[in-house]
This record gives sequence, structure tokens and C-alpha cells, in this order.
Amino acid sequence: MMTFQSGRTKEMSAQEAEDKIYVASQLQLTWWKFRKHRMAVVSTLLIALFYLVALFAEFVAPYDPNETDTAYLYVPPRGLHFLGPDGLHLRPFVYGLELQVDEVTYRKTYTNDTSVMYPVHLFVHGSAYKMWGLFEADIHLFGLENQQKGLFLLGTDKLGQDVLSRVVYGARISLSVGLLGIGISLILGIVIGGASGFYGGVIDIIAQRVIEFIRSIPTTPLWMALSAALPPDWPPLNRYFGITIILSLIGWTGLARVVRGRFLSLREQDFVLAAALAGATEWRIIIRHMVPSFMSYLIASVTLSIPGMILGETSLSFLGLGLRPPVVSWGVMLKDAQHLRVVAQAPWLLLPGAFVVITVLGFNFVGDGIRDAVDPYAR
Repeated sequence: MMTFQSGRTKEMSAQEAEDKIYVASQLQLTWWKFRKHRMAVVSTLLIALFYLVALFAEFVAPYDPNETDTAYLYVPPRGLHFLGPDGLHLRPFVYGLELQVDEVTYRKTYTNDTSVMYPVHLFVHGSAYKMWGLFEADIHLFGLENQQKGLFLLGTDKLGQDVLSRVVYGARISLSVGLLGIGISLILGIVIGGASGFYGGVIDIIAQRVIEFIRSIPTTPLWMALSAALPPDWPPLNRYFGITIILSLIGWTGLARVVRGRFLSLREQDFVLAAALAGATEWRIIIRHMVPSFMSYLIASVTLSIPGMILGETSLSFLGLGLRPPVVSWGVMLKDAQHLRVVAQAPWLLLPGAFVVITVLGFNFVGDGIRDAVDPYAR
């Protein structure tokens, strides 16, 4: 009897689940499918955290990214401690630094001075900054009191600049290049690809030949040639937008092909013909009816294209053809790690590359999750 009741309960639960699927909206179905992709959910949270840190970079970074100090050159990453010589501490702390110079090689090394301990506090006063260029403040998320130096969680570089602070500030540039660049590519892809697929004829032939020509040129040499053509005396802001536009002008072709293919399959559909018979203009049919019908596919394609923009900026800056100091980006930071001596003696300067890898992998997982979720009826 109990077995019969249990089987009937499971059957009713399965029926309720089926009924819930049939009455759910497209957004609900997409979300239910997306959240089953665990790596996509975790990657979404991680990328959201990166962008949140980039948005509040001035507040999160413990030091000014361009502040130099010759007393702290090539300091290795330092860990937080809870257990000291006098016992357990509830507040984390870092030891003081003691500089030692090898008498033969003159190589500088830093060791912990266990007689000096600096507790780490939250919401401390530090170097002054302007949040988003609007509000003056000097509160930092964490740090040492009295603007004390020594909290170098990711070490320092050849100028004594804090690597963690530069990574935080560099996230703002590198991540925003991806968003801004893919935004421009999205507009170009929808306009050119949509016109090519909707009108066909001569417009389609010209658009496809241009796309084939651009895609036939090796991407990296084309990036390098266009970047080298930028005036060397441009201010950092102009160069930032110049690099973004260069990446966008090359990255729109794949998206345009996707949009063209969707338009070719949709322009003969009943809802498009009904909108035309109702007197809707061509642009209204495109914007209000055709594009929204495959917006989920566009989102998936865009998500998978953002890593290419980030890698493009990183590559150009690494080669010295992209952004340049005093602009701080992950690519600019990696340029300091080109020399074998740096890799051998200060490998922590390669850490910005780890953040690039994590970000690119995160966007790829998110794109995979969205791509799987846009077909929520698939079993």
C-alpha cells in the first residue's frame, strides 16, 4: 500500500512539473535551464564581483596605483597572519619588512621582521582619491592605519607600486574595453547583418564581400597595424577610445553573419508578413519583431565575444601598441613581465595574466550556459 502511495505521489509530482513547464514564460524557462549549469552560475557571480570591484576601484584598492616607493622594490607577495609570537590574534596582521642585500650578487631580499606587527583594519583612511572623478574621499576598504606601507598582498613591481592596487584599477580598463567594444560591434553587426539579410540583393553581396575581406586578414597583424597608426601624442583617454574602436571595427563580422542568417530565416515567417500587412515600416519590423525574436542568441554570441575584446586589448598593450602608462590595465602590467629576469626573480608580476585567464574562462562558461538555456524546451 505504501509503495502504491509513493509511486502515485511521484507521478503527481512529475505531472505538476510538466504543467509548470507548459505555463511558464520564456524568461522563466531560460532561467531554470541556466541555473542548472553550475559553472555558468559560479562564473556569473565571479564576473559580477570583478565588475563590482572595478566600479569601486578607488575604494577597494589599498594604495594609489601610481604611487612609487624605492624602499619597497620587488617585494614578494605577503600573507596575512593570525598566529604571532605572542599567540592567536582575532584581527589579521602583517609583519614588518626587513631588507637584506647579498654581498656577492647585490640582490635584495625581504624577510619578515617578527618583532613588528601591523594589524589590518577595514575602512581605513589612506591616500586621497576622487570616486568616479566626482567625489573626494580617502576611505579604503582595508589597509594599515596611518597610511603605513607594507600590506602588499600581491607584492610590488620595479617602482615599488602595489600590484594588488594596480590589478584592481587595471580591471576597470580591461573589463570596460570588452563591454564598450562589444557594444559597438553589436550595433554594427545588427545594422549591417540585418540589412544584408533583410534586403538581400546588392546590399547583401557588398556586405558579405566586405566581411569576407576583413575576416581573411590575420587579426593580430591588423590590430597591430591600426594601433601603430594612432598618433603617439594622443592623451590616454583618446588612446583608450581609439583602441576600443579598432577592436570593434574588426570584431563585428562574426556577429553580422549570425544576424544575417537569422534574418534570412525570419523574413518569410508569418508574424513578419502579418506585421508588413498591418502597415508596419521596415525598420519597425526589424527592431520590434525580428531582432527580439532571437535576442537570446545575440546575448549568447555577445557573451562569447567579450573575451576576444579583452584578449585583444591585453595583447596590444603587452606589445606596446595599445594603452600606455600612466594608464593602468592588465595588458600594461604584463608588459613589465616581458624580460626573463623578471620572470625568474619576480614571477608575481605575471599575476595580471591569471586574472585575464579567469575572466576569459568565466565569460566562456557564462556564454555556454546562456547558449544552452536559450533552448529551454530541449530535453
